[in-house]
Parts: sequence; C-alpha cells; structure tokens
Amino acid sequence: MARIEYSDPAKHNDRTRELLGKNRNANIFRMMAHSPSYLEQYCRLGGAIRHKGELDPIVRELAITRTGILCEAPYEIVAHKRIGKNVGVTDEQNEALENWEAATCFNEVQRAALAFTDEIVRRHKPTDATFNAIAAKLTPAALVELQLSVGFYIMTSKFLETFAIDMQPVTEVVG
Repeated sequence: MARIEYSDPAKHNDRTRELLGKNRNANIFRMMAHSPSYLEQYCRLGGAIRHKGELDPIVRELAITRTGILCEAPYEIVAHKRIGKNVGVTDEQNEALENWEAATCFNEVQRAALAFTDEIVRRHKPTDATFNAIAAKLTPAALVELQLSVGFYIMTSKFLETFAIDMQPVTEVVG
C-alpha cells in the first residue's frame, strides 16, 4: 500500500490529465502528479530515453531491468521485462538477468552493458576496465544514453520504493 494517497486525476489541470492519460493513469505517474511540473519533466526525459537516441533498445531494456533488480524495485522489474519483450528481449534473457554473468544468452555488447550497469548501481561509477570495455563497443552518444538510462531508472526505482507504489494489474503496461 502506498505511503501517501495517489493524486486524483480529476483534480489536475488539462496538461497533467493528458500526461496521466498517455501513461494509463499508472500508479507511479499518479503519485508523481502531486508535483505536476516534475511529472511533466520526468515524462519528457523518460520519453527521450525510451524513444529517441541511438542506443540499441534491447541493450537499454536489459540495463533498465537490471537496474530495477539491483535497486530491488519489483514494479520496475515487471514493467521493463514487459517493455523489453516488446523490443526484442527474449524470455531467456529476462529470466537470466538475476544472474547474467553465468548466462550464455547475452552477446558481448549486452554483457559489457550489464557489467557497466552493475558497477554504476553498486559502486556508483564503473571501473576503468568496465568503462573501456563498453566504450569500445558503443558510440559516444550510445554510451551517454546508456549511463543516463541507468541513472534515470535508479531514480525511478528509488521513487517507487520510497513511496511504496502499488503494482499495476498484469494487463497494464507502464514504465
């Protein structure tokens, strides 16, 4: 159960209601709508991360889901496993994310991105070896996008857990 009440979409201005509607009135967005201006900017950056840029969407979703796992944010894990499937992440890859190092279903770029993700979340920055390994496989733009994706979803995971956001019903897609 959420730690504070979700905002009521009916009490918001047209722009906030529009953002909530575009995001299926999902619990995370209803909570964030307590601050409409932050909700709007969060959606802008989240949209850029998920729909713009050159980072391979499979790499992005593997990194985002792994971030949710490391941050112990079930809402994020469920949402992004579903989103990942929609962009080409396999069921085997989704299942292997808990213990990706022992899995054989990830290619070199995916493995380097997962190592990078692990170190950002666990160590707060990657070692030189890990950074150099992923930097050798991505363009500078894709590398920036990977780091910002991980950072954004650390923040998102912490938001979800801080407010104890309730899971969405299985039929809804959020994230």
